[in-house]
Amino acid sequence: MRAGANDDADVIVVGAGPAGSSAAHWCASAGLDVLLLEKAAFPRDKVCGDGLTPRAVAELARMGVDIDPAEGWIRNEGLRVFAGRRSWELPWPEVAAFPGYGMARSRMSLDHRLAQHAQRSGAKLLERTKVTGPLLDERTGRVVGVTAQTADKRDAVYRAPVVVAADGVSSRFATALGIARRDDRPLGTAYRTYYKSEGTPRHEDAWMESHLELWSGQPGKSDLLPGYGWIFALGDGTVNVGLGSVSSTPQRQSAVGHDYRSLLQQWVANTPESWGFTPENQVGQIRGAALPMGFNRTPMYRDGTILVGDAAGMVSPFNGEGIAYALQAGRVAADAIAQARTRTTDASREAVLGGYTERMRADLGGYYTLGRAFVRLIEHPAIMRFGTRYALPVPVVMQFVVKLLSDCYEPRGGDWVDRLISALAKVVPAA
Repeated sequence: MRAGANDDADVIVVGAGPAGSSAAHWCASAGLDVLLLEKAAFPRDKVCGDGLTPRAVAELARMGVDIDPAEGWIRNEGLRVFAGRRSWELPWPEVAAFPGYGMARSRMSLDHRLAQHAQRSGAKLLERTKVTGPLLDERTGRVVGVTAQTADKRDAVYRAPVVVAADGVSSRFATALGIARRDDRPLGTAYRTYYKSEGTPRHEDAWMESHLELWSGQPGKSDLLPGYGWIFALGDGTVNVGLGSVSSTPQRQSAVGHDYRSLLQQWVANTPESWGFTPENQVGQIRGAALPMGFNRTPMYRDGTILVGDAAGMVSPFNGEGIAYALQAGRVAADAIAQARTRTTDASREAVLGGYTERMRADLGGYYTLGRAFVRLIEHPAIMRFGTRYALPVPVVMQFVVKLLSDCYEPRGGDWVDRLISALAKVVPAA
Protein backbone atom coordinates (compact mmCIF):
# COMPACT_ATOMS: atom_id res chain seq x y z
CA MET A 1 0.00 0.00 0.00
CA ARG A 2 2.09 2.85 -1.30
CA ALA A 3 1.75 6.50 -0.35
CA GLY A 4 -0.17 8.72 -2.74
CA ALA A 5 1.11 11.87 -4.39
CA ASN A 6 0.14 13.99 -1.37
CA ASP A 7 1.47 11.59 1.28
CA ASP A 8 4.69 11.93 3.25
CA ALA A 9 5.17 8.21 3.88
CA ASP A 10 3.61 4.77 3.42
CA VAL A 11 3.10 4.51 7.18
CA ILE A 12 3.41 6.88 10.13
CA VAL A 13 4.34 5.45 13.54
CA VAL A 14 3.41 7.57 16.57
CA GLY A 15 5.82 6.90 19.44
CA ALA A 16 9.31 5.37 19.38
CA GLY A 17 9.09 2.98 22.32
CA PRO A 18 9.62 -0.76 21.77
CA ALA A 19 6.27 -1.19 19.98
CA GLY A 20 6.76 1.79 17.70
CA SER A 21 10.38 1.07 16.88
CA SER A 22 9.53 -2.56 16.18
CA ALA A 23 6.74 -1.55 13.80
CA ALA A 24 9.01 1.00 12.12
CA HIS A 25 11.83 -1.52 11.72
CA TRP A 26 9.64 -4.23 10.22
CA CYS A 27 7.79 -1.84 7.92
CA ALA A 28 11.05 -0.36 6.67
CA SER A 29 12.51 -3.84 6.21
CA ALA A 30 9.52 -4.65 4.00
CA GLY A 31 10.40 -1.73 1.75
CA LEU A 32 7.88 0.77 3.07
CA ASP A 33 8.61 4.46 3.56
CA VAL A 34 8.28 4.97 7.32
CA LEU A 35 7.99 8.15 9.38
CA LEU A 36 8.63 7.53 13.10
CA LEU A 37 7.52 10.42 15.31
CA GLU A 38 8.72 10.72 18.92
CA LYS A 39 7.61 13.55 21.22
CA ALA A 40 10.79 13.46 23.34
CA ALA A 41 14.48 13.52 22.48
CA PHE A 42 16.63 10.43 22.98
CA PRO A 43 17.88 9.29 25.35
CA ARG A 44 14.71 9.60 27.38
CA ASP A 45 13.39 7.72 30.41
CA LYS A 46 10.41 5.38 30.76
CA VAL A 47 9.01 3.90 33.96
CA CYS A 48 9.60 0.16 33.73
CA GLY A 49 11.18 -2.77 35.52
CA ASP A 50 13.74 -2.93 32.68
CA GLY A 51 13.55 -6.74 32.60
CA LEU A 52 13.44 -8.68 29.33
CA THR A 53 11.99 -12.19 29.41
CA PRO A 54 13.21 -14.88 26.98
CA ARG A 55 10.15 -14.08 24.87
CA ALA A 56 11.38 -10.49 24.50
CA VAL A 57 14.91 -11.69 23.74
CA ALA A 58 13.50 -13.84 20.92
CA GLU A 59 11.80 -10.78 19.39
CA LEU A 60 15.03 -8.78 19.55
CA ALA A 61 16.84 -11.64 17.82
CA ARG A 62 14.23 -11.64 15.03
CA MET A 63 14.81 -7.93 14.55
CA GLY A 64 18.55 -8.43 14.23
CA VAL A 65 19.37 -6.32 17.28
CA ASP A 66 22.91 -6.95 18.54
CA ILE A 67 22.37 -8.45 22.01
CA ASP A 68 25.98 -9.38 22.69
CA PRO A 69 26.88 -8.80 26.38
CA ALA A 70 29.84 -6.78 25.10
CA GLU A 71 27.27 -4.26 23.83
CA GLY A 72 25.94 -3.56 27.32
CA TRP A 73 23.35 -6.30 27.69
CA ILE A 74 23.29 -8.32 30.90
CA ARG A 75 21.89 -11.83 30.75
CA ASN A 76 20.05 -13.54 33.59
CA GLU A 77 19.37 -17.20 34.28
CA GLY A 78 15.84 -16.98 35.63
CA LEU A 79 13.75 -15.83 38.57
CA ARG A 80 14.73 -15.84 42.22
CA VAL A 81 11.39 -15.85 44.01
CA PHE A 82 10.89 -14.87 47.65
CA ALA A 83 7.62 -15.91 49.31
CA GLY A 84 6.51 -17.30 52.65
CA ARG A 85 9.88 -16.40 54.17
CA ARG A 86 11.57 -18.75 51.72
CA SER A 87 13.26 -18.39 48.34
CA TRP A 88 13.65 -20.44 45.17
CA GLU A 89 15.79 -19.99 42.09
CA LEU A 90 13.74 -20.92 39.02
CA PRO A 91 15.72 -21.13 35.77
CA TRP A 92 14.08 -19.92 32.60
CA PRO A 93 12.44 -22.90 30.90
CA GLU A 94 14.35 -24.62 28.12
CA VAL A 95 11.98 -24.50 25.14
CA ALA A 96 12.58 -24.39 21.42
CA ALA A 97 10.51 -21.23 20.95
CA PHE A 98 12.66 -19.00 23.18
CA PRO A 99 16.27 -18.79 24.40
CA GLY A 100 17.09 -20.10 27.86
CA TYR A 101 18.00 -16.69 29.24
CA GLY A 102 16.50 -13.28 29.83
CA MET A 103 18.20 -9.89 29.87
CA ALA A 104 17.94 -6.49 31.47
CA ARG A 105 18.67 -3.03 30.16
CA SER A 106 17.43 0.37 31.26
CA ARG A 107 14.67 1.83 29.10
CA MET A 108 16.78 4.98 28.81
CA SER A 109 19.23 2.91 26.80
CA LEU A 110 16.95 0.23 25.31
CA ASP A 111 14.46 2.56 23.65
CA HIS A 112 17.22 4.68 22.16
CA ARG A 113 18.95 1.62 20.74
CA LEU A 114 15.72 0.27 19.22
CA ALA A 115 14.92 3.63 17.61
CA GLN A 116 18.41 3.72 16.13
CA HIS A 117 17.90 0.17 14.84
CA ALA A 118 14.69 1.27 13.11
CA GLN A 119 16.62 4.15 11.54
CA ARG A 120 19.30 1.79 10.24
CA SER A 121 16.52 -0.30 8.72
CA GLY A 122 15.36 2.74 6.76
CA ALA A 123 12.80 4.50 8.96
CA LYS A 124 12.96 8.29 9.25
CA LEU A 125 12.93 9.36 12.91
CA LEU A 126 11.72 12.82 13.93
CA GLU A 127 12.38 13.53 17.61
CA ARG A 128 10.72 16.29 19.67
CA THR A 129 7.73 15.99 17.36
CA LYS A 130 4.51 15.85 19.35
CA VAL A 131 1.54 14.33 17.55
CA THR A 132 -1.53 16.36 18.47
CA GLY A 133 -4.21 14.31 16.77
CA PRO A 134 -5.39 12.26 13.80
CA LEU A 135 -5.92 13.72 10.35
CA LEU A 136 -9.24 12.49 8.96
CA ASP A 137 -10.52 12.26 5.42
CA GLU A 138 -13.52 14.64 5.28
CA ARG A 139 -15.51 12.28 3.07
CA THR A 140 -14.87 8.87 4.64
CA GLY A 141 -13.71 9.70 8.17
CA ARG A 142 -10.71 7.43 7.67
CA VAL A 143 -7.38 8.35 9.27
CA VAL A 144 -5.05 9.64 6.55
CA GLY A 145 -2.26 11.07 8.69
CA VAL A 146 -1.53 13.09 11.82
CA THR A 147 -1.33 16.66 12.99
CA ALA A 148 1.77 17.51 14.98
CA GLN A 149 3.91 20.17 16.60
CA THR A 150 7.52 20.14 15.46
CA ALA A 151 10.67 20.65 17.52
CA ASP A 152 10.60 24.38 16.72
CA LYS A 153 6.92 24.63 17.84
CA ARG A 154 5.48 24.83 14.34
CA ASP A 155 2.19 23.14 13.49
CA ALA A 156 2.63 20.44 10.87
CA VAL A 157 0.62 17.83 9.00
CA TYR A 158 2.03 14.46 7.95
CA ARG A 159 0.04 12.20 5.64
CA ALA A 160 0.13 8.42 5.17
CA PRO A 161 -2.39 5.67 4.26
CA VAL A 162 -1.83 3.91 7.63
CA VAL A 163 -0.97 5.18 11.11
CA VAL A 164 0.43 2.97 13.89
CA ALA A 165 -0.46 4.34 17.33
CA ALA A 166 2.34 3.40 19.73
CA ASP A 167 1.89 6.36 22.06
CA GLY A 168 1.64 4.54 25.37
CA VAL A 169 -0.86 3.84 28.09
CA SER A 170 -2.85 7.08 27.72
CA SER A 171 -2.76 6.92 23.87
CA ARG A 172 -4.20 10.31 23.14
CA PHE A 173 -4.27 9.33 19.48
CA ALA A 174 -6.65 6.42 20.15
CA THR A 175 -8.69 8.51 22.57
CA ALA A 176 -9.15 11.18 19.89
CA LEU A 177 -10.64 8.47 17.67
CA GLY A 178 -13.08 7.44 20.38
CA ILE A 179 -11.25 4.19 21.19
CA ALA A 180 -11.53 4.14 24.97
CA ARG A 181 -9.93 1.96 27.61
CA ARG A 182 -12.00 -0.95 28.85
CA ASP A 183 -13.01 -1.11 32.50
CA ASP A 184 -13.28 -4.91 32.53
CA ARG A 185 -9.55 -5.48 32.21
CA PRO A 186 -6.88 -5.65 34.94
CA LEU A 187 -4.81 -2.58 35.69
CA GLY A 188 -1.41 -2.57 37.32
CA THR A 189 0.61 0.12 39.01
CA ALA A 190 4.39 0.18 39.25
CA TYR A 191 6.87 2.43 41.03
CA ARG A 192 10.61 2.15 40.66
CA THR A 193 13.93 3.83 41.26
CA TYR A 194 17.61 3.01 40.76
CA TYR A 195 20.50 2.40 43.15
CA LYS A 196 24.23 2.33 42.50
CA SER A 197 25.28 -1.27 43.02
CA GLU A 198 29.00 -1.66 42.31
CA GLY A 199 30.69 -3.35 45.23
CA THR A 200 27.40 -4.78 46.58
CA PRO A 201 25.91 -8.29 46.36
CA ARG A 202 23.34 -6.90 43.92
CA HIS A 203 25.90 -5.99 41.25
CA GLU A 204 25.50 -8.10 38.09
CA ASP A 205 23.16 -10.57 39.80
CA ALA A 206 22.46 -13.49 37.45
CA TRP A 207 18.84 -13.74 38.63
CA MET A 208 15.85 -11.42 38.25
CA GLU A 209 14.54 -11.22 41.79
CA SER A 210 10.84 -11.14 42.63
CA HIS A 211 9.43 -10.66 46.14
CA LEU A 212 5.86 -11.95 46.23
CA GLU A 213 5.50 -10.88 49.85
CA LEU A 214 6.83 -7.58 51.18
CA TRP A 215 7.40 -7.23 54.89
CA SER A 216 7.84 -3.95 56.69
CA GLY A 217 10.73 -5.29 58.75
CA GLN A 218 9.83 -3.05 61.67
CA PRO A 219 10.97 -4.37 65.07
CA GLY A 220 8.26 -6.30 66.88
CA LYS A 221 5.99 -6.32 63.83
CA SER A 222 5.29 -8.72 60.97
CA ASP A 223 3.32 -6.40 58.75
CA LEU A 224 2.69 -7.69 55.24
CA LEU A 225 2.76 -4.82 52.76
CA PRO A 226 0.47 -4.85 49.71
CA GLY A 227 1.97 -5.54 46.30
CA TYR A 228 5.08 -7.30 45.06
CA GLY A 229 8.66 -6.13 44.66
CA TRP A 230 11.52 -6.71 42.26
CA ILE A 231 15.28 -6.19 42.05
CA PHE A 232 16.88 -6.37 38.59
CA ALA A 233 20.61 -5.88 38.07
CA LEU A 234 21.32 -3.86 34.92
CA GLY A 235 25.00 -4.63 34.49
CA ASP A 236 25.94 -0.96 34.33
CA GLY A 237 26.61 -0.44 38.02
CA THR A 238 22.96 0.10 38.91
CA VAL A 239 19.93 -1.98 39.88
CA ASN A 240 16.26 -1.31 39.22
CA VAL A 241 14.27 -1.63 42.44
CA GLY A 242 10.52 -1.42 42.25
CA LEU A 243 7.15 -2.29 43.69
CA GLY A 244 3.89 -2.99 41.90
CA SER A 245 0.35 -4.16 42.34
CA VAL A 246 -2.46 -5.36 40.11
CA SER A 247 -6.23 -5.27 40.41
CA SER A 248 -8.89 -6.97 38.32
CA THR A 249 -10.47 -3.65 37.34
CA PRO A 250 -9.44 0.03 37.46
CA GLN A 251 -12.27 0.72 39.91
CA ARG A 252 -11.02 -1.94 42.28
CA GLN A 253 -7.52 -0.50 42.18
CA SER A 254 -8.82 3.01 42.88
CA ALA A 255 -10.67 1.67 45.91
CA VAL A 256 -7.45 0.30 47.42
CA GLY A 257 -5.80 3.71 47.58
CA HIS A 258 -2.29 2.75 48.72
CA ASP A 259 0.62 5.19 48.63
CA TYR A 260 3.01 2.95 46.69
CA ARG A 261 5.83 5.50 46.69
CA SER A 262 5.88 5.39 50.50
CA LEU A 263 5.50 1.63 50.52
CA LEU A 264 8.53 1.28 48.27
CA GLN A 265 10.55 3.52 50.55
CA GLN A 266 9.43 1.51 53.59
CA TRP A 267 10.38 -1.81 52.00
CA VAL A 268 13.75 -0.59 50.74
CA ALA A 269 14.62 0.96 54.11
CA ASN A 270 14.47 -2.48 55.70
CA THR A 271 16.53 -4.39 53.14
CA PRO A 272 19.97 -5.68 54.24
CA GLU A 273 22.57 -2.95 54.67
CA SER A 274 24.99 -4.83 52.41
CA TRP A 275 22.66 -4.29 49.44
CA GLY A 276 23.43 -0.59 49.53
CA PHE A 277 19.86 0.64 49.01
CA THR A 278 20.54 3.89 50.84
CA PRO A 279 19.55 7.48 50.03
CA GLU A 280 23.18 8.23 49.15
CA ASN A 281 23.19 5.46 46.52
CA GLN A 282 19.80 6.27 45.05
CA VAL A 283 19.99 7.44 41.44
CA GLY A 284 17.00 9.54 40.40
CA GLN A 285 13.55 9.89 41.87
CA ILE A 286 10.91 7.26 42.50
CA ARG A 287 8.60 7.31 39.50
CA GLY A 288 5.36 5.46 38.84
CA ALA A 289 3.16 4.47 35.93
CA ALA A 290 0.02 2.51 35.12
CA LEU A 291 0.28 -0.89 33.45
CA PRO A 292 -2.58 -1.47 30.97
CA MET A 293 -3.28 -5.19 30.79
CA GLY A 294 -5.05 -7.86 28.79
CA PHE A 295 -5.98 -5.87 25.63
CA ASN A 296 -7.65 -3.09 27.60
CA ARG A 297 -8.22 -0.85 24.57
CA THR A 298 -10.27 -2.17 21.66
CA PRO A 299 -10.73 -2.33 18.75
CA MET A 300 -7.03 -2.64 17.97
CA TYR A 301 -7.65 -1.57 14.36
CA ARG A 302 -10.04 1.03 13.07
CA ASP A 303 -10.20 3.12 9.90
CA GLY A 304 -6.50 3.17 9.06
CA THR A 305 -5.11 3.12 12.62
CA ILE A 306 -3.43 0.14 14.29
CA LEU A 307 -2.85 0.15 18.06
CA VAL A 308 0.29 -1.57 19.39
CA GLY A 309 1.93 -2.06 22.78
CA ASP A 310 0.65 -0.09 25.77
CA ALA A 311 -1.70 1.87 23.50
CA ALA A 312 -3.65 -1.37 23.09
CA GLY A 313 -3.13 -2.49 26.71
CA MET A 314 -0.87 -5.45 25.92
CA VAL A 315 0.82 -5.89 29.31
CA SER A 316 0.54 -9.44 30.68
CA PRO A 317 -1.78 -9.77 33.71
CA PHE A 318 0.48 -12.56 35.00
CA ASN A 319 3.74 -10.67 35.41
CA GLY A 320 3.44 -7.04 34.30
CA GLU A 321 5.63 -7.74 31.25
CA GLY A 322 4.90 -5.53 28.28
CA ILE A 323 8.07 -5.24 26.19
CA ALA A 324 7.85 -8.69 24.57
CA TYR A 325 4.27 -8.13 23.47
CA ALA A 326 5.03 -4.61 22.27
CA LEU A 327 7.81 -5.94 20.05
CA GLN A 328 5.59 -8.74 18.80
CA ALA A 329 2.71 -6.37 18.05
CA GLY A 330 4.99 -4.12 16.01
CA ARG A 331 6.07 -7.13 13.95
CA VAL A 332 2.52 -8.40 13.36
CA ALA A 333 1.24 -4.90 12.54
CA ALA A 334 4.02 -4.38 10.00
CA ASP A 335 3.21 -7.68 8.34
CA ALA A 336 -0.46 -6.70 8.03
CA ILE A 337 0.50 -3.32 6.53
CA ALA A 338 2.93 -4.89 4.07
CA GLN A 339 0.38 -7.51 3.03
CA ALA A 340 -2.36 -4.88 2.63
CA ARG A 341 -0.13 -3.14 0.11
CA THR A 342 -0.49 -6.12 -2.23
CA ARG A 343 -4.30 -6.01 -2.30
CA THR A 344 -6.11 -4.31 -5.18
CA THR A 345 -9.35 -3.12 -3.56
CA ASP A 346 -10.16 -0.98 -0.52
CA ALA A 347 -12.29 -3.78 0.95
CA SER A 348 -9.52 -6.37 0.68
CA ARG A 349 -6.96 -3.97 2.17
CA GLU A 350 -9.25 -3.28 5.13
CA ALA A 351 -9.75 -7.01 5.65
CA VAL A 352 -6.00 -7.58 5.82
CA LEU A 353 -5.41 -4.68 8.19
CA GLY A 354 -8.28 -5.85 10.39
CA GLY A 355 -6.68 -9.27 10.48
CA TYR A 356 -3.98 -7.81 12.75
CA THR A 357 -6.48 -7.88 15.62
CA GLU A 358 -7.39 -11.51 15.01
CA ARG A 359 -3.74 -12.57 14.86
CA MET A 360 -2.95 -10.91 18.18
CA ARG A 361 -6.08 -12.35 19.81
CA ALA A 362 -5.33 -15.83 18.46
CA ASP A 363 -1.82 -15.77 19.93
CA LEU A 364 -2.41 -13.97 23.23
CA GLY A 365 -6.16 -13.78 23.87
CA GLY A 366 -6.55 -17.07 25.70
CA TYR A 367 -3.39 -16.48 27.74
CA TYR A 368 -4.67 -13.05 28.78
CA THR A 369 -8.04 -14.56 29.75
CA LEU A 370 -6.20 -16.96 32.06
CA GLY A 371 -4.31 -13.94 33.39
CA ARG A 372 -7.53 -12.16 34.28
CA ALA A 373 -8.64 -15.19 36.27
CA PHE A 374 -5.23 -15.30 37.97
CA VAL A 375 -5.54 -11.65 39.04
CA ARG A 376 -9.00 -12.24 40.52
CA LEU A 377 -7.57 -15.11 42.56
CA ILE A 378 -4.54 -13.33 43.99
CA GLU A 379 -6.69 -10.36 45.02
CA HIS A 380 -7.74 -12.57 47.94
CA PRO A 381 -4.95 -12.52 50.56
CA ALA A 382 -5.88 -15.96 51.93
CA ILE A 383 -5.49 -17.57 48.50
CA MET A 384 -2.20 -15.76 47.93
CA ARG A 385 -0.83 -16.91 51.30
CA PHE A 386 -1.90 -20.50 50.71
CA GLY A 387 -0.32 -20.52 47.24
CA THR A 388 3.04 -19.10 48.33
CA ARG A 389 3.36 -21.19 51.48
CA TYR A 390 1.99 -24.57 50.46
CA ALA A 391 1.58 -24.83 46.67
CA LEU A 392 4.64 -23.04 45.33
CA PRO A 393 7.22 -25.22 47.15
CA VAL A 394 5.87 -28.34 45.37
CA PRO A 395 8.30 -28.98 42.46
CA VAL A 396 5.64 -29.86 39.91
CA VAL A 397 3.64 -26.75 40.83
CA MET A 398 6.79 -24.65 40.68
CA GLN A 399 7.51 -25.94 37.16
CA PHE A 400 3.98 -25.08 36.06
CA VAL A 401 4.02 -21.65 37.68
CA VAL A 402 7.32 -20.46 36.21
CA LYS A 403 6.23 -21.38 32.68
CA LEU A 404 2.77 -19.88 33.09
CA LEU A 405 3.83 -16.66 34.75
CA SER A 406 6.80 -16.04 32.47
CA ASP A 407 4.89 -16.99 29.28
CA CYS A 408 7.82 -19.24 28.39
CA TYR A 409 6.08 -22.41 27.34
CA GLU A 410 6.28 -24.33 24.08
CA PRO A 411 3.20 -23.23 22.08
CA ARG A 412 3.21 -26.47 20.08
CA GLY A 413 4.44 -29.72 21.57
CA GLY A 414 6.85 -29.64 24.50
CA ASP A 415 6.37 -31.47 27.79
CA TRP A 416 3.12 -32.06 29.66
CA VAL A 417 3.27 -28.61 31.29
CA ASP A 418 3.59 -26.92 27.90
CA ARG A 419 0.70 -28.96 26.53
CA LEU A 420 -1.48 -28.21 29.55
CA ILE A 421 -0.91 -24.44 29.36
CA SER A 422 -1.49 -24.46 25.60
CA ALA A 423 -4.71 -26.43 26.06
CA LEU A 424 -5.96 -24.07 28.76
CA ALA A 425 -5.20 -21.02 26.61
CA LYS A 426 -7.14 -22.55 23.73
CA VAL A 427 -10.28 -23.65 25.59
CA VAL A 428 -10.95 -20.36 27.37
CA PRO A 429 -12.53 -17.48 25.41
CA ALA A 430 -9.93 -15.20 23.82
CA ALA A 431 -9.67 -11.82 25.56
